[in-house]
Amino acid sequence: MSATPLHHQTLAELSAALASGSLSSVALTEAVIARTRAVEDRVQAFNSYDAEDALAQARASDARRAAGQARGPLDGIPIGLKDVIAVKDQPLTASSKMLGNFVSPYDATVTTKLRDAGVVLWGRLNMDEFAMGSSTENSATKPTANPYDLSRIPGGSSGGSAAALAAGEAPATLGSDTGGSIRQPAALCGVVGLKPTYGLVSRYGLIAYASSLDQIGPFARTVEDAAILLQVIAGHDERDSTSFKAEIPDYRAALVAPRECPLRIGIPKEYFGEGLDPEVAAAVQAAVEFYKSKGAEVREVSLPHTQYALAAYYIIATAEASSNLARYDGVRYGHRSAEAENLLDLYFKSRAEGFGSEVKRRIILGTYVLSSGYYDAYYGRAQKVRTLIREDFIRAYGEVDVILTPTSPTPAWKRGEKTENPLSMYLADIYTIGVNLAGLPAISVPCGFTTGGLPIGLQLIGKPFAEAELLAAAHVYDSAHDWVKRTPVL
Repeated sequence: MSATPLHHQTLAELSAALASGSLSSVALTEAVIARTRAVEDRVQAFNSYDAEDALAQARASDARRAAGQARGPLDGIPIGLKDVIAVKDQPLTASSKMLGNFVSPYDATVTTKLRDAGVVLWGRLNMDEFAMGSSTENSATKPTANPYDLSRIPGGSSGGSAAALAAGEAPATLGSDTGGSIRQPAALCGVVGLKPTYGLVSRYGLIAYASSLDQIGPFARTVEDAAILLQVIAGHDERDSTSFKAEIPDYRAALVAPRECPLRIGIPKEYFGEGLDPEVAAAVQAAVEFYKSKGAEVREVSLPHTQYALAAYYIIATAEASSNLARYDGVRYGHRSAEAENLLDLYFKSRAEGFGSEVKRRIILGTYVLSSGYYDAYYGRAQKVRTLIREDFIRAYGEVDVILTPTSPTPAWKRGEKTENPLSMYLADIYTIGVNLAGLPAISVPCGFTTGGLPIGLQLIGKPFAEAELLAAAHVYDSAHDWVKRTPVL
């Protein structure tokens, strides 16, 4: 058994211990519950959790193992889910007053896949309301803290998922990524975060923010753990019209598969300019030098339309959000105003009371860019720019296998530091949004700490549906460094 506390062990370590019989799912789940109770009042990563339900799932897992019917490497391991992924008979709030009392009547496809794998479904994790934000300060319930510095933000919108993992409140978690919402908090909390290719993981049962951008993905301690979790959740789903029929390889085996030629890494010149924190730049550059020492070919590439990505993203994302959130009208489900005097008043007051300020801002912006007279000028042009951004990436992949960038331009900032300036908050996603616009896979891997002890992440971006190659490239770096062994003091 590893000397590392159970709550900080990797999925691979826990899986091996469960398989050998040296650890039971009940003992592991009890350890995770105890850790959560010990630190949650400071981290504030969960919207809710049901300890008795988790222990019941753990007992069922132990019974399966005793009968020789274990369902795979994740059987009996607690995994947390962002509170935007449906779990039957559990709260599903999207951290919004609008859904404050909503209980899901069904499971998301990823939830079903986790159940089938024997996972102990563990809690509902805090987030920016309806996944709109980069700091988890937009939650209607509470702001989540960064476990490495409780006065700082954990990133967003999947801040609860990243913080819970970093703090030891879950061995792994799931989040969703619309413009960097897995990778950015992973970088700021010192964990691994993977955004799969759009269409690889079903979005059925995911509350929509921007349907052409959203993608569910794993948070884990190591790249190997991310591969293990991706193996379970990936695959075609007929209930999701955007799901792609892609072959699902053995991602874990691919981590150590021999390469026929040296890894080719592209460094986009547009990602290393103004606004990049010097300590972040130095840590990422050190990672580049490491890859060179391992025989990788590193060359500069250009993604010339990067400068338009932020504007295109916030036009497309808000337009889709405006459409998706129109369903919350106070009639069918969700918050209903008690002060309404007629039907029109019900619409206005329910939405005014139920949505927070950032969600309202994005709905208004999205409604504007879709309105008559502005659709072609804004939304139509943004879609054209999106195509150009994707073509930039595809052109670069004619020369390289993966692209390496920082994940976030800065380490975690102080809570409240950017709340009065939404644009500065939006700029925190400058290195991640292009990936979503292009529908590509990308992973954030810890690559160091600032002198103040804050985590730094590097991002690797892969070709469409080339997760196996992307994970293998990330594993080269991750397996040679022990950043994962550094954990926050809480």
